Amino acid sequence: MNVNRKILASSIALAAASLAPLAAQAAQAAQAAVSDDKIVIGYMDDMNGTYSDLAGPGGLTAIEMAIEDFGGEVNGVPIELISADHRNDPAVASNLAREWMDQDSVDMITGLNASSVAIAVSKLVEQSNKFAMVTTAAADSITGEHCTPNHVHWVYDTFAVSDAAARAMVEQGGESWFLMSSDYAFGHAMEAAVENAVVESGGTIAGKIRHPFPTDDFSSYMLQAQGSGAQIIGLASAGKDLVNAINTAYQFGVPQGGQTLASLMVFITDMKSIGLDVAQGTQFVTGWYWNMDEQSREWAERFQQRVGRMPTMVQAGDYSAVTHYLKAIEATGSDDPAEVRAYLLENPIEDFFSRNGRLREDGRMVHDMYLAQVKAPTDSTGEWDLFEILATIPAEEAFRPLEESRCDLVSN
Repeated sequence: MNVNRKILASSIALAAASLAPLAAQAAQAAQAAVSDDKIVIGYMDDMNGTYSDLAGPGGLTAIEMAIEDFGGEVNGVPIELISADHRNDPAVASNLAREWMDQDSVDMITGLNASSVAIAVSKLVEQSNKFAMVTTAAADSITGEHCTPNHVHWVYDTFAVSDAAARAMVEQGGESWFLMSSDYAFGHAMEAAVENAVVESGGTIAGKIRHPFPTDDFSSYMLQAQGSGAQIIGLASAGKDLVNAINTAYQFGVPQGGQTLASLMVFITDMKSIGLDVAQGTQFVTGWYWNMDEQSREWAERFQQRVGRMPTMVQAGDYSAVTHYLKAIEATGSDDPAEVRAYLLENPIEDFFSRNGRLREDGRMVHDMYLAQVKAPTDSTGEWDLFEILATIPAEEAFRPLEESRCDLVSN
């Protein structure tokens, strides 16, 4: 027995000695294939404005956690992280992106709220042959007519959060709708998705109006929605705009008068701000909830220890996207965008955020989505116990079918 152990140990030692040069060569090759001998990730998002609670500084913390959990390096190559506030301005974001790629050797840009920002930066990334992972913006056109081979869309989109919810509400009797949308790419995309779902389900659109982004005063817009007499007022807004719109609706007695608010883009930070007294019963579709299961709770509690509150689905998605980007570089030994994308296309995307996930050829990362409902105050057991998951929407049903894609990369 002891002899066998010695032989085995000796064999392992010999094998290790013979493999050591090969391992060193592989590591050197891997390092040589990474540009500039470092991996630089740029996180660009709304750090102080309308969307800062749902992504912003919390998203930066999530990415820091992902890099730390990866050991701060990939195949011996260090990982650097830089960040900036693009102020939801595509021109500001474009200038930052050019500076990052030209002067700071940034390999991948992530975050990218809002949709107009994501679309502008993704085109620059393609021109420079860099990579982008859109986690915060929502317009499904990002992987539709605006798709490129150099960016992917990770967490959710306007189709995924609105199509199933709108169809379910029409089936439950909410047949007439008034749509109030943010007047830029995100609001336009969601407005189109909801209108299509309502009409296809047998409902009607009584009217629609678009408000500037951002907006502090929703009075005139809400009065028009109230005056339409529609059963459902669909709110294609997010962040502080959504909170302002809902609070205005309650001030004007809209829900009390029998009209239902359909909040189509809901984040836990919004509902925490509005409060369960007002928000209770609201149904919506989400990509993730911190209290879904043990995996989600474990990561969310680590996040809460650093930030002081529970993460949104976007912040969880920031961690997921960066982790899979680093896995792709580790596996391929390269930060070349084509090789990273090929790895992501060929491998399942499973973690505490993504269930049954995979990347499609249009750049859309599809994964299970969830129908959720805001709890009543009497059902909540804690400060962040706000939602109940009612049903799972399978990944292949949650997102716009690939055969409907307007992406040039899709061979329909």
